[in-house]
Amino acid sequence: MENKPAALVTGANKGIGLQIAKDLTTHGFTVLVGSRNFENGEIAAKSIGADAHAIQLDVTNQTSIAAAAERIRNEFGRLDVLVNNAAISHVPRPGAPFEEKMAAGRPSVVPIDEVRAVFETNVFGVMAVTQAMLPLLREAPAARIVNVSSEVGSLTMQTDKSNPYYGIQNGAYVPSKTALNAITVAFAKELEGTPIKVNMACPGYTATDLNDFHGTRTVEQGAHEPVRLALLDENGPTGTFSNEDGPLSW
Repeated sequence: MENKPAALVTGANKGIGLQIAKDLTTHGFTVLVGSRNFENGEIAAKSIGADAHAIQLDVTNQTSIAAAAERIRNEFGRLDVLVNNAAISHVPRPGAPFEEKMAAGRPSVVPIDEVRAVFETNVFGVMAVTQAMLPLLREAPAARIVNVSSEVGSLTMQTDKSNPYYGIQNGAYVPSKTALNAITVAFAKELEGTPIKVNMACPGYTATDLNDFHGTRTVEQGAHEPVRLALLDENGPTGTFSNEDGPLSW
């Protein structure tokens, strides 16, 4: 097992994360299915096959993150790819219609505690997991870090009235993705000159529980760009923001 490259995907028990994990196993990886709920992770790992293993990982809990890093080192001995996929769009409102959830996220009314919760997962969680996994990634011959972002985090696109998503008025999820982009660039700059490449992937408007399955793309389509960036060769870029159609504006 230790001779195979290993990839950790956070939030991999469902949605795009699960599909990314599936796709990476087909490229010869041992995939570690990061899941806040270990039982859900085990179910997901079994659905993928023998090359997938569940890892309990709550990206908002430093103890959980440290335990995951220790288990990966002790049990698998290496980490070659980190895909920071785990994200939330809002604090759950069971039974509320999608339109109501969107309205509740407007910057003038969204509860500050909700903004903090979204940033805790989407920004601070990515930073904490990356910091914890970096010692392993530095030991890999050519590690890759892929942060799953969104084009709604692009300030250029958010201020372009011709953009189909211009009408989104959001004070939590959208700014969290802008912040994630900045954090990704910071890691890419720090790790420049090392074999580690750090990039951001926008999966597009994919139907997942993040948007109450209102998305127009399948998880298979959504996983395409994150997987491509995870498989970059030594000539590939670092510090980029893209979807499967090409580079995205900052």
